[in-house]
Amino acid sequence: MSPRPTTPETVGRGSFSSVREHGSGLAQTFTSSKVSSFAKNVHDDAISDDSTDVDMTDAEYLPPLTQPHSKLHGAWYPTATYKGWKEIPLGGKARHASKSFSDIQSINPFRVHGGLRIERTEAASLIPGTSALEKLPVEILSSIIGLLVVSAPTRGLAKRNGDLSALLQTSRTLHAVTLSILYRHITIPHSRIFRKFLRQIAENPDLGTLVRRLDFNHFNRDLLGLTDAERAMTHNLTGETLERCLGLTPKLQEFLAQEHVGENLERGVLHKLFFELPMLEAVDFCACTHADFRKAFESLLLDFGAETINIARLSFHKTVTLPPKVFETIFPRLGKVTHLDVTGCKISTHALFSIPATARITHLSLAKCRLPGPAVVRFLTTHEAVKHSLVVLNLGTDATVHEMLDEEDISNLLPNLPRTLRSLNLRGSKMSSTHIPLLLPLTRHLDELAVGRAVTVPDIHELLQPRDDLDPHTLRFIDVSDFQFTQGTDRLFDNRFGILKDSSYPLEVIEIAERPFKRLEKTAKAIARRGWVLKETGQRYWMVRETPSIPQEDAWRSWKMGAESWGSRKIPVAIDEVGGWFGYQMFAKK
Repeated sequence: MSPRPTTPETVGRGSFSSVREHGSGLAQTFTSSKVSSFAKNVHDDAISDDSTDVDMTDAEYLPPLTQPHSKLHGAWYPTATYKGWKEIPLGGKARHASKSFSDIQSINPFRVHGGLRIERTEAASLIPGTSALEKLPVEILSSIIGLLVVSAPTRGLAKRNGDLSALLQTSRTLHAVTLSILYRHITIPHSRIFRKFLRQIAENPDLGTLVRRLDFNHFNRDLLGLTDAERAMTHNLTGETLERCLGLTPKLQEFLAQEHVGENLERGVLHKLFFELPMLEAVDFCACTHADFRKAFESLLLDFGAETINIARLSFHKTVTLPPKVFETIFPRLGKVTHLDVTGCKISTHALFSIPATARITHLSLAKCRLPGPAVVRFLTTHEAVKHSLVVLNLGTDATVHEMLDEEDISNLLPNLPRTLRSLNLRGSKMSSTHIPLLLPLTRHLDELAVGRAVTVPDIHELLQPRDDLDPHTLRFIDVSDFQFTQGTDRLFDNRFGILKDSSYPLEVIEIAERPFKRLEKTAKAIARRGWVLKETGQRYWMVRETPSIPQEDAWRSWKMGAESWGSRKIPVAIDEVGGWFGYQMFAKK
């Protein structure tokens, strides 16, 4: 599966306290906002197609290279004096701006040139539904039209997906395909959009059957400047209306919630998610901590029977208020789970081992869980659900709060990790130089690695250097932000070590802590001479390779679920562009 083009930055904007990956394709480049851009009354000025200010008549005919004497197969091109397309510069963000069709149309392809006049001929009228585009297979036509989808909300309160709205009025065939694409993934940026969507599917129930994803990732409840009482009176997004919405979308496959809708996840909503939507595969409760959310979950536990839950991708990322009994009730029923994120949750060892052996977990995050290290190692090395299938494993912790893995735990874990693993986070562990020989084999198939606090710069150098007895390393990202920096970051630039040299390729990104980053900012030019630049967003800090002689490889990986940048702190449950609240949790927080 190839990655889809990212939404242009001039179209998609971050939501409240959010971050999204930049469309430039450069590693670790983000845009972020702490105040919702939706709240600004901003409307993009359209480029008028009616303008006649630019003279486009100065054009020349260039013959084809293969038939230089032909007057029929060449093309008309603007001359050097051409200043059409409203003189839009093609650098920076403006490179995404549309080119005016009227400017292109002004180049008359039927003018006299070289004594030969090409006459315009009237095209034969086509029978409706017989055009080449409409006769394409539905799967291909859906893929083409799907490239026009703008998933992130637009600036201000302006409409998005205008191109798709125009296609609805083109023909019956395009209308049917476009309609299914428009309703396949529903993004709700604020409550009025939700009310409009709910009204449409209530009046036309067939539209509700088209919905596959209900996405509140970009939702901002404070957008319209209403108080809690006013929001309740408007009756836009409430627990009652959300439950009704789920009842009208029976074929829903993905439900993505977050902190700002947590208070609306009432018992009735949760009951529908877990018991009444048979096609539901992915649910995300990212950072939902509202007291009503906790109470709703506690009251739901009595509804669970012995049957298996169909949900395969489940995220409780930082739902820190849920009590252990919630996970002890749900985990034994996750016989089909493949993605599980319980970062920061109050899970017990009993809950962990209650996951059915029929599960095949590929993405697992136990970061910041206060679990005993030996039990975690025993689970990862013996449980059928994880021991052969893991692709992403996050065990990162804050050692000042809780140390999950000591030296013995690391020694028992590293030799038993599967070769399927591509991302490993052991930040906060008591990893030391003695573990480097155990890490070396892993660096031959890992893309991402976060090391523990007792590893040194010479140890990292050893991991990245070529060895006769092993294949070259595959690391693209390494996190050393947990270093004990008594040794100082200056050792990264020591000529005895090749961490920043070309020999460490394909290493692309090094994550460091805030204090050394602020110190390195004062010597940014010296870092640039080494072929590296400093980048940051939120509480994350990186050194990124930008050596002209070394081309940057495509960072897209199927296991990253749509993300282009390295070092995600959150496991996504749906393949999509990174942005909004999820983007903030993935790349802006420690």
